[in-house]
Amino acid sequence: MPCIAELSRGEQARVVGFAEGSKGYRSKLLAMGLIPGTEFILKRIAPLGCPVELSVRGYSLSLRKNEASLLHIERLA
Repeated sequence: MPCIAELSRGEQARVVGFAEGSKGYRSKLLAMGLIPGTEFILKRIAPLGCPVELSVRGYSLSLRKNEASLLHIERLA
């Protein structure tokens, strides 16, 4: 299963789940709209890989690298 760091700019993916543990942050990701089944586009990655900017449900969302690594995703064609 790929992680956000493996995506290229402009690539589309879907959230399929979350990493084990860190239940507190999982609820924050859910509140930001990153629920399983949500599709997003990777808009930008900072030069050092942190943060990443996603286009989700019509808005831009920036996540730290460690926050983004909690997402289990699948690439979309």
